[in-house]
Parts: sequence; C-alpha cells; structure tokens
Amino acid sequence: MSDYVKISMSQLLEAGVHFGHHRCRCNPKMQGYLYGVRNNIHIINLEKTVPMLHDGLDALKDVAARGGRVLFVGTKRQARDAIAEAARRCGQYYINHRWLGGLLTNWKTVSASISKLNQLAEKLKADDTGLTKKELLTLRRQYDKLELALGGIREMGSIPNALFIIDVNMESLAVNEALKLRIPAIAICDSNSDPTKATYPIPGNDDSSKAIELYCDLASKAILAGLQDALISSNSDLGESESAEVLQLGVDKGSLVENTSVPEEVDIASTEAI
Repeated sequence: MSDYVKISMSQLLEAGVHFGHHRCRCNPKMQGYLYGVRNNIHIINLEKTVPMLHDGLDALKDVAARGGRVLFVGTKRQARDAIAEAARRCGQYYINHRWLGGLLTNWKTVSASISKLNQLAEKLKADDTGLTKKELLTLRRQYDKLELALGGIREMGSIPNALFIIDVNMESLAVNEALKLRIPAIAICDSNSDPTKATYPIPGNDDSSKAIELYCDLASKAILAGLQDALISSNSDLGESESAEVLQLGVDKGSLVENTSVPEEVDIASTEAI
C-alpha cells in the first residue's frame, strides 16, 4: 500500500465510488469487479477498487519521480474543473473540453497548432497591433478556440509519459491513442466500461462529481509525492558529488604535502594550515 496517501472505505463510500450504472448497461468484462445489484443498480466492489487505486497512484508517482509528464483527461461536464485544478496543482497538463483526434499520434500537427496559439497570444498582447477592431475580434475568436482545446497542453513540449483518464468510454479516442503508442493509461472504469483497455484500470463511479474530485485529488498527491522523491534524490546525488570533489581535493592535497620536503622541527599543525 502507498505510504504517501491514505484511502479508507468510508472515504470512498462517502464519495459514491461504489455506485455503478443500471444493470442493463453492464459491460461483461467488469463482472469481476462488481459486488452485486441493488435497485437495479450495480454496486462496485470497493475491496477490488482500493488495491487497484493504489497501483494506479503508484504508477503516477513513479512517472513523476522519473521526470515524466502526466496528462489529465476528462472532458465530461462533471470532470472539467476538477481535472484542470488537479493538473495545475501538481504542475502537469490537461485536456478538459474536447480530445482532438490524433492529439498524440499526430503530435507534429498539434505542435503547429500550439505554436499558432502562442503567436496569437503575442499579437493580442502587443500594444499597437495595427489591426482594425474587426480583425482583432477575429484573432480573439481564433485564440479562444485554440486556448479552449489546447490551453492545458500549451507547455507540454512532447507527448506525455502517462495518462490519467476519467471515463474510458467518454475518452475512447485518448485510450486508443495511448494503446497505440504504448503510453500507460491510469483510468477510472465504471460498470459499463471495458477495463482491458487501460493499463491500470480503477473500478469506480465516473459520473459523481465528488468521486471525480476524490480521484483527481489523489492523483495530484501521488504526482507531488513523486516530484518530492525526485527532488530528494537529486539533492542526494548533488551531495555525493560534492563529497567526491572534497575527497579528491583531499587526496590531491595529501599528495602535495607528501611530495614536499618538510623539516622535522616544523609542527604538524602548521602543515595542516598550509
């Protein structure tokens, strides 16, 4: 179990993580993760959810600790704000309005669109653009459209090292592109989902706002823990490097003293001072 975050059954129950969909919408591949049916609603087995959630969070932590990038994906209305807030909190990236087809598999074209977005931003920031009000309005509309679609990945630089996804059905394009490029996908899978499409499936309600906020909060904490580990490791490496330099300096200094003829009557303290 992860030591950087505590997950309790009561916490998951309070957020409504255990509520699945109507039993007629069940995906047969989710049967192993379901507890039963109540009022024609499938109940997700939280005893399966907890360890799988820990596995997914550990994967996110490992990616962050290695200096990788994580892309948060959740375009449904309930997830938009939580996805953006969680990604910003841990310094990662997000798509929360619409997944553009080929966003990962055709990154070169997406990069060109991001460059255009940055160019439009520079033009709109300029004090004297030399443009008419109508032309400025057209530029503003183009900018707003691109910002809505690509604002969350504006600084990403290249394809991410992992995806954190809310609802594999809604984000099927993202899931398929991740599979094609062999990018690990940590995904919330409701009772109507196919868990085999995710690298780290997490059985749970993907419609409840409280549940989504909980997933996003846990994901951001896992990434922050990974970044902290990376920082500690880099500081440790730096300390070892400095120690090695000091040791080498000591060896060189010792050799210098050893090769220098020192009169017997000179006090040893004076040689150390030298």
